[in-house]
Amino acid sequence: MGGPSFHPNPTSSYFSLSRCHLQPLDYLILERWRSVIRNIYILIYQIALKVNNMNEDECCPEFDPIKWDKKTFNWKNKLFIKESIPTIYHIPFPPMIGKKIMRMWNLAEKAQADIPDKTDALVLFRDPSAFKSEIYYTVSKMVEGANNTTISGTFVAGVFDGPYNAIPKFIKEMEIYLAKENKKAKDYYVHYAYCPKCAKEKGHNYMILFAEV
Repeated sequence: MGGPSFHPNPTSSYFSLSRCHLQPLDYLILERWRSVIRNIYILIYQIALKVNNMNEDECCPEFDPIKWDKKTFNWKNKLFIKESIPTIYHIPFPPMIGKKIMRMWNLAEKAQADIPDKTDALVLFRDPSAFKSEIYYTVSKMVEGANNTTISGTFVAGVFDGPYNAIPKFIKEMEIYLAKENKKAKDYYVHYAYCPKCAKEKGHNYMILFAEV
């Protein structure tokens, strides 16, 4: 898409000012705290990735923006295992996130249900409300003992490169792009390509916004 690439919608449930009833200054403060907390839980995800890789020196797989940016995906019963955590105005609790992600990884590994190509693996985050966050971990088959679920629908993906707290700006850009395509997002899922450590090393902090249309 050129430049930063993509982002979520201010009118969506993911970052809804109307639902939070916040003044602009309060919202900016909230965004800063949310960014800090998200950083912590992406770091926890980094630990899970390190454990999951045979090569101890390998962390996050190399991300190719061209593979995802401005692409449309038609998912029919795409397999995931799912966990949910409570949040306060979208701010999650780091210890709980780590516990949930490690549980999903352990169950998937035990069932040998990991995605073979790590560049295709997704960990999607969705906030159905300001007080709940859902985590979806892609798997290759049903996983015993896990909350198995599927996602179906048509999704337009947009890749963005920027700080975590730029997501509201990215949403706006995504909305503009979709409008030009005569489409409108019904919901959003976000995948973070790199942990903070890898983002710093590679000089990019990519994220994929999946807009359900």
